[in-house]
Amino acid sequence: MKTPAVTHEAAEHGGQSRSHDAHEHHHEMPTEGRALTAVSVSATLHCLTGCAIGEVSGVAIGTALGFSDAGTIALAVGLAFLFGYGLTSLPLLRAGLALGAVIPIALASDTFSIAVMEIVDNAILLVIPGAMESGLGDVLFWGALSFALAVAFLCALPVNRWLISKGKGHVRVHETGIHGGPSPRVVGAVLAVAAVFGTAVLIGEIVSGEDEAHDGSEQALEPAQPPDAMER
Repeated sequence: MKTPAVTHEAAEHGGQSRSHDAHEHHHEMPTEGRALTAVSVSATLHCLTGCAIGEVSGVAIGTALGFSDAGTIALAVGLAFLFGYGLTSLPLLRAGLALGAVIPIALASDTFSIAVMEIVDNAILLVIPGAMESGLGDVLFWGALSFALAVAFLCALPVNRWLISKGKGHVRVHETGIHGGPSPRVVGAVLAVAAVFGTAVLIGEIVSGEDEAHDGSEQALEPAQPPDAMER
């Protein structure tokens, strides 16, 4: 018994269908477990890269130019969003996507994550005593900033994980199959160093402050000598 001949059009259509299915499968995102966590960490590190560049630049410029706390934070937040969106958009534009298609992808991918990072990061800088008043040459300036960015990453990670599990956030970029920016492993290593450095600086500030307070209390407890005793 003869099998029906397969037409060229049917074969071509079948090949395109299999190719499309393979493409869809390649870009399928995990929705639970360790795989979801791994993707979320990578996405958050990617977002942190642009956010950190803008935040550090904004705080450094604002501090150097003598801006008020509000002015410095406003500049840092603006640059964080600018660099964050830029880091996502440039690879897409270089790949040939139209600007009109790239903008909604960048907005959907990064806005929520950057917003969380900026709220946490700048709140920590405002809370740490002397952080906003310290200069670029002060260890406290860089230590507080490093610590704040590390905490901001930890706060944004569950947000990104939840978004990805719902098919939102970084999923929009992943669907394009186009990725750019520095390696997440490199960014993660730098973040780990920054976290250790920032924590060490803040612990040092706390210990130093306690020593100064202890010395001051001891001086206050010393009995004052009468004037005639000092003359002798």
